[in-house]
Parts: sequence; structure tokens; C-alpha cells
Amino acid sequence: MISIVIPLFNEEESLKPLYERLIGVFQDNVEFIFVDDGSTDRSLQILEDLSKKDTRVKVISFRRNFGKSSALSAGFKKASGDIIVTMDADLQDQPEEVPKLIEKLKEGYDLVIGWKYPRKDPISKRLPSKVINSITGFFTGLKIHDMNSGLKVMRKDVIQEVAMYGELHRYMPHLAHMKGFKVTEVKVKHSERKFGKSKFGAKRFLAGIFDLLTIIFLGKFGKKPLHFFGLFGLILFLIGLCINIYIAYLRFRYSSILGRLPLLLLGILNMIIGIQFISMGLIGELLTSFYVKEREYSVKRELNFDNSQA
Repeated sequence: MISIVIPLFNEEESLKPLYERLIGVFQDNVEFIFVDDGSTDRSLQILEDLSKKDTRVKVISFRRNFGKSSALSAGFKKASGDIIVTMDADLQDQPEEVPKLIEKLKEGYDLVIGWKYPRKDPISKRLPSKVINSITGFFTGLKIHDMNSGLKVMRKDVIQEVAMYGELHRYMPHLAHMKGFKVTEVKVKHSERKFGKSKFGAKRFLAGIFDLLTIIFLGKFGKKPLHFFGLFGLILFLIGLCINIYIAYLRFRYSSILGRLPLLLLGILNMIIGIQFISMGLIGELLTSFYVKEREYSVKRELNFDNSQA
């Protein structure tokens, strides 16, 4: 069984052509899960019509725009297939390329990414993507060319193990890699956008930088925050302690700190900040022990799903 999860936002013009191409590639043992991320155009109406004539078309509609990570999470939760495919709804990802990725998956990989080559996006989108890919590969150890490709094929184990929220969907390959899954990429054909407009912008690039810091922290210190905050805290505390021991020596040796008041204040400040860092680490450890993440999206409507599905 193959589950194809397609998040979308205002893609009314591309939905029918996308559906026609999908059914041309996949006939049996497949479900098409469209997740409407709060579209304001006719996208939901078109999906409703498709779901009425084809029960393989399943629809999840959000009350408002919650972001691609939430849309993917909702689709993953309802997916019943052993193989999960993700692709964008703008027709830049080509359904005809999916079987190539599935064949690669059968070689023993857990997640296969469609490397858009040659990429048909403008330089304003390709260049920031290349920078983020390079930086992320350096810090995570997984060197791939197109981590944010919407076209991915993976085993169900991956979506069960890799949690996504915020905008972390773009780092799914690296999060899976950190979990120990085998990840690779395959060159696929890429098309220019014919309908709608790109959602990429400077804001998303900046968000990508912050998300990178998040996955580095989560990957190395997510389950042991005290190791991160405690290290800095201990260093600052010991520096402050050494300074204050020196000041105390001057005080007892010469009955004066010899004009070292700024140094004394620096020592006290370092000790206070060091204790605060260690306290933050302890609080982080406490939260890690008890925190259970809530669902980040609100579903308005679901079509063609079995109510027994979790």
C-alpha cells in the first residue's frame, strides 16, 4: 500500500491536472491524501469533487493556515500505507518520477529524496537553498543537495519516529539521519511553476537558519539540556570564582582590592550568570522528563477516512 501525502495552500489551478497525472501512474493499492492548509481559493471545493468520484482521494482541511509541517503531520497520521510519498501540489514535482524513488527505497534505504536536477527555480531561490544545504550538511553529517525537496519516499517507520513541528519539515532527512535511518537522494526531473506563486521568501530563509539551530540542539542536547546549558554555566561560574578568589587574596594580603572594583563586579556577574545557565539546564531536564507535545493543528473536515483510524 502506498500513501501519497500532498500538502497544499491555494493551488486550485494545479489540483485537477495533478490528480490526472497521479492516476496515470498509480492504479491499485494507493491512496491520495490531500491536506488543505487553510486555502482561501477553490482548492477545497475541487478536492471535495474529486473525493466524491474517487474514494482513493482523501481530504483533510485545516481551519486556517498552520504551515507545511503541520499539514504533513496530519497526513502522516492518517496514512495507512507501508510506503509514504510526499510531494507538492504545484506540479513542479512530477508524479512520473515517484516509481524511480520507490525502486531506490527497495535497495535498503529508509528515505529517498528527489534531487531536482536541473532545478527550474530562479536564482533567488536556488542560492539560499544551496547555502542552507551546505551548512546543514556540515553540522549534521548528512550531505545532500536538495533537503527541502517536496518529493520524498520513505518507509512508515520514518514518520513514526521523526516528529515535526514549526517548520522542521525541511529538515526531515537530517532528523531521520540522526535517528539512524538510511537516507539517500536520486535525481528527478523538475518543472517550472505554471500556476500560483511560490511561498518562498526572505522570511522563510531566516526561519530556516533558526530551525537549523533547533535541530542541532535537539539532535545533540534535546534529551540532555543540562549538558548544553550546564557546560556554559560551569565555565562562567569557575571564571567568576577564580576572579573572586584573586580579589579575596588582594583584600587579605593588602587590606585593599587595589582598585580592582570592575574586576570584582565581573567575577560576581560571571558567577550569577553561570548559576542561571545551570538552573536553565536543570529546568530543561525537568521539562524533558514530563513534557508531552500537543497537536499543532486543528482539522475542520475529513473525507473518505475510516473512523477507526487513529
